[in-house]
Amino acid sequence: MTDPGERLRNSLAADLPVGPDFDSPIAMEAMRATRVLHAADQDPFPAPGRIRVVTVANQKGGVGKTTSTVNLGVALAMYGLRTLVIDLDPQGNASTALGVEHTVGTPSIYDALVGDNTLAEVTHPTTASPNLFCVPATIDLAGAEIELVSVVAREHRLRRSIETYLHELPAEERPHYVLIDCPPSLGLLTLNALVAGDEVLIPIQCEYYALEGLGQLLSNIDLVRAHLNPGISVSTILLTMYDGRTKLADQVADEVRNHFGDLVLTAVIPRNVRVSEAPGYGQSVLTYDPGSRGSTSYVEAAREFARRGAALPASTPQPISQPPPPPPVATPVYPPPVGGPPPPVAGPPSVAALVLGEPATAPAQRGRHAT
Repeated sequence: MTDPGERLRNSLAADLPVGPDFDSPIAMEAMRATRVLHAADQDPFPAPGRIRVVTVANQKGGVGKTTSTVNLGVALAMYGLRTLVIDLDPQGNASTALGVEHTVGTPSIYDALVGDNTLAEVTHPTTASPNLFCVPATIDLAGAEIELVSVVAREHRLRRSIETYLHELPAEERPHYVLIDCPPSLGLLTLNALVAGDEVLIPIQCEYYALEGLGQLLSNIDLVRAHLNPGISVSTILLTMYDGRTKLADQVADEVRNHFGDLVLTAVIPRNVRVSEAPGYGQSVLTYDPGSRGSTSYVEAAREFARRGAALPASTPQPISQPPPPPPVATPVYPPPVGGPPPPVAGPPSVAALVLGEPATAPAQRGRHAT
């Protein structure tokens, strides 16, 4: 007769449902925690056919973008896949959850976008897993959109940094996944993330408010695909904050699945207080409470996400060439000024201006020093 510990280890090794010996709530939580804590002893997640650069975006706040980016990244790393998390939100919540310093002066994504630093110079290791690295965000990032207004090819800055970073790394050290956490807006930072990514993962809270504005995000993705990044597509929808006690959650989940079909992951992230508590300790929910329902749900979502990635073709997307310069604008001839200077010359609108909703007839003279 085997002891309970041995039966538990055998169940974990076989990855089979636990029998009646472990049907109590405490035993089930212990079993789930052991599975997460001993991830290295289990079969690793399958590696993708190519490096997956995934943009996690939704302009609505509070739907679980940062939480999903962090916990999916930790789960992928714990199960053997090298992962890089890029925090593109000035609030720096992803950096906090991963225990990475992001005070003013810390080398961050701001220095790579606005300054001359490479992505390798601002990448930091994490304590969650040796396979997980993070590029933190500081409050300086809040001013990046203003500082990038007059920069040529401003919407390509992040993509250039990622391509250079991947090219300089040895093949055996390149990440399998690059996850980009976006701010809750459709500004220039999110546009940079959409241009840099090959896929978009959209977390959707199981409430009707979360569905409002989703059409605008999808329209912007279509604009980016048509003009800036032809390889971008929505590959994954993740349902978050699911409350099985309410009919509303089921209705929203059914509506999303009927509309998006196979894009929606089977795994659903439930409402769980442990998920909210974990960032306060600088941890993901997988390391804070590995036996919680939130932890196991993110592991299942990451497993399904990785299996989809394993089916991708083994090819690397071609880098997008530098956008051509706008055609020259002929300078009109004005009569001699009578009471003031001639009117400004209107330059052609850029694609970034169309996506960001900027005026199409902006004056050619722009920037902080424009008069």
